[in-house]
Amino acid sequence: MSTWDWRGRNSRGESVGGQLQGDNRDAVANQLINTGITPIEIERARVERAGRSLRRLLTRESVSTADLIFFTRQMYALTRAGVPMTRGLQGVAQAARNPLLKRTVMALIEEVEAGRDLAQAMARHPRVFSPMFVNMIRVGAAAGSLEMAFELMGRYLERDREIRDRIQAALRYPTMVIVAMVIAVAILMVFVIPVFATFFDRFDAELPWATKVLITTSTLAREWWLLVALALVGAVLAFRFWTQSASGRYQWDRLKFRLPGVGSILFRATLARFSRAFSMTWRAGVPLVQALTLVARAVENEYVAQAVVDMRTGAERGESLLRTAEATGLFSPLVLQMLGVGEETGEVDKMLDETADFYEREVDYDLDNLSAYIEPILLVFMAVLVLILALGVFLPMWDVGRAALG
Repeated sequence: MSTWDWRGRNSRGESVGGQLQGDNRDAVANQLINTGITPIEIERARVERAGRSLRRLLTRESVSTADLIFFTRQMYALTRAGVPMTRGLQGVAQAARNPLLKRTVMALIEEVEAGRDLAQAMARHPRVFSPMFVNMIRVGAAAGSLEMAFELMGRYLERDREIRDRIQAALRYPTMVIVAMVIAVAILMVFVIPVFATFFDRFDAELPWATKVLITTSTLAREWWLLVALALVGAVLAFRFWTQSASGRYQWDRLKFRLPGVGSILFRATLARFSRAFSMTWRAGVPLVQALTLVARAVENEYVAQAVVDMRTGAERGESLLRTAEATGLFSPLVLQMLGVGEETGEVDKMLDETADFYEREVDYDLDNLSAYIEPILLVFMAVLVLILALGVFLPMWDVGRAALG
């Protein structure tokens, strides 16, 4: 049983308020009505809300894409079968394994029973349901095709997750290699190089530049490790602060597309997400300006999002999709051609779906060959690192041995 803050009016029309215990809003409302009070607002108690917020902060609960796919698939099946909304949500809540999703669905049940529609209830939980999700459900409910909205969102989330998983899987191997190299170099600098430095000091010989670099780096790592660690932490925090600012996020999202090897893959994956999201909103009947607003949020890249916002501005002036897309200078000839054909034939959604399929196939092909592209770069980097270590360690040993023999 939860604690609820309430406001209402008594039989004389005076404003009153207080707290009550109840399982949900309806139970509290019934208590108030039975005492002659007309409820105006019923919300969870501030202390309870603060406790839940603190618990979420400490446990870092989240709802994954897989959880959302489960939710959309369940709701699609239930709405298609004609199951009443509250009963369907209760079934989803019982089957949900994610604690945050379970609590959110239970909250949706309370809000739907209190008179809100499903989209309004979802909008009160932005940590779980994105604006695109909420608007798709709103449009689907208004058009009487709620099951289609859930089906479209399910397909969109599944395809988006598949691309993300493939990119992460392709980058896992080079990431592991780089981390292993960093750990190996750190061990050498902290434990191995100091031994050689002590050995070279005994002979007071002129050391080559590579050896001096290694010994200096090792000394910094051992004697100034706290300062180095603080500098690294400061650099990471500064980078995060920069990327969280509006201009920094825009510049970083733009720079991603210029990274060697992975930049073109990220760009095509973003265009695929743009095409898929735009097609879905168009097919659902979302008004063009509102659809472009939702797509700008869905692409998850500020650089591309700004181009979509520019398209929205052009659409508000009455310009065609093709003209507004060309003016951004971002989209490839394929996207522009598909938009133009779609406008002429009235099948923008189908053309965009084909565009998304094309880019997803290209991303799949590039991901399959990403390891073959990255491995030579890693090998060259490792060879240069080993060469520096070898020159730094073995050249002075060679000179010392030659001096000892002489």
